[in-house]
Amino acid sequence: MSEFQEAVSRRELLQTTGRVAAATALATAAINPRAFAAQDSTIRLALVGCGGRGTGAASDALGVKNGPIKLVAVADVFEDRLNQSLPSIKHKFTSQVDVPKERQFVGFDAYKKAMDCLKPGDVVILATPPAFRWVHFTYAIEKGLNVFMEKPDCVDGPTGKRMLALGEKSVKKNLKVGVGLMCRHCVARKELHDRIRDGKIGDIVLMRAYRVHQGNYDSFVQPHPADMSELDYQIRKFHAFLWASGGLYSDFLIHNIDECCWMKDSFPVSAKGYGGRHYRLDAVDQNFDVYSVEYTFPDGAKLMLDGRYMLGTDGEFASYAHGTKGSAQISRDGHSPARCRTYKGQNLVSADMNWHYDKHEPNPYQLEWDDLVDAIRQDRPYNEVERGAQASLVTAMGRMSCHIGRKVTYDEILDSDHEFAPDLEHLTRGSSAPLQAGADGKYPVPMPGMNKHREYA
Repeated sequence: MSEFQEAVSRRELLQTTGRVAAATALATAAINPRAFAAQDSTIRLALVGCGGRGTGAASDALGVKNGPIKLVAVADVFEDRLNQSLPSIKHKFTSQVDVPKERQFVGFDAYKKAMDCLKPGDVVILATPPAFRWVHFTYAIEKGLNVFMEKPDCVDGPTGKRMLALGEKSVKKNLKVGVGLMCRHCVARKELHDRIRDGKIGDIVLMRAYRVHQGNYDSFVQPHPADMSELDYQIRKFHAFLWASGGLYSDFLIHNIDECCWMKDSFPVSAKGYGGRHYRLDAVDQNFDVYSVEYTFPDGAKLMLDGRYMLGTDGEFASYAHGTKGSAQISRDGHSPARCRTYKGQNLVSADMNWHYDKHEPNPYQLEWDDLVDAIRQDRPYNEVERGAQASLVTAMGRMSCHIGRKVTYDEILDSDHEFAPDLEHLTRGSSAPLQAGADGKYPVPMPGMNKHREYA
């Protein structure tokens, strides 16, 4: 009997849960008693990547109301991360965590071992640095697993093209896949989107988005310590390295970009960006500390995006839309609550406000999991990979424009041959890091105008 048959088509069971489970199970038992014995409505989870985001995603998964759901395996490259994450999750969800020592895996092949603990129809959480997303997603598809993956989906053109192809493959296998762009699940933003689509602010001609603050979140780093390998250091400090994360631009700004694209119901076709490094003379990472990008949509409308990460500067974390009949606040002061509003003019002042979302805003991080699990149990089509990859590529398009000093089109980033870290599927603990420091201990940085086709040499 094949593994799929022996797993008794978990998807069939999940589809019938809450509807006609008893009748279907009895009929199945009459035909195949062994299959009936294997049936279980519990969705089993494996967590791959035990950092803060993976820990948070696992907690949100275990917090769904349409259970039962249980964490059964965890994996990470670093044992200390695993040892910090698992007790934290178990403290909050004691009865839903069943991860004995033999299902705690460490190493570059740990993701395979964790997924091997699941059956088709279960769920794996992919929350490692984004560079590894396509590697882990490939194996999840082979195993027939549903997936929740953190954003971004990809960090460069070649991996973006790969993710789009993998997304098509996962759709054909009827896998349910969520991508961690949780703002798309926000109820306030959804109502605002509906109002914009109904013409309440007219046609959008301009959007503005800002994520400017003083924090650097490990994006600005010093040379790696002597007691740690170069590879381990770059993975631990992945925000500092373009190959691992797409840098702080891709990690921090993708939400603002994606929520604006949602309101516009379109993705930009080109980007014209600027940026630079200022007085961080002792830092060795690859990030700029200022980014400014003009995105252009197919109809000519613009999105002006600003990112700045410098001590002592003003902060703003918000997105706005301006239409021919009025304007809108898409978000303010972070991801949640969104505080959506519309205005009769362009000044965005209280006196001109004509609508605001006045209900409680449920946590969108929880809603994205509720939606994914509901789709699994109802066996509804649910796959966010294409949209997630497009948002990731549009983000990379703006970053690339800043780094090379000229306009970049969507087709150009998609067809780019600069894969930052080829052959990641073959990494081992003894491998060389994808990026090497120079004799001065510093890594290659973008040099706009000098490198016109690659973000770094």
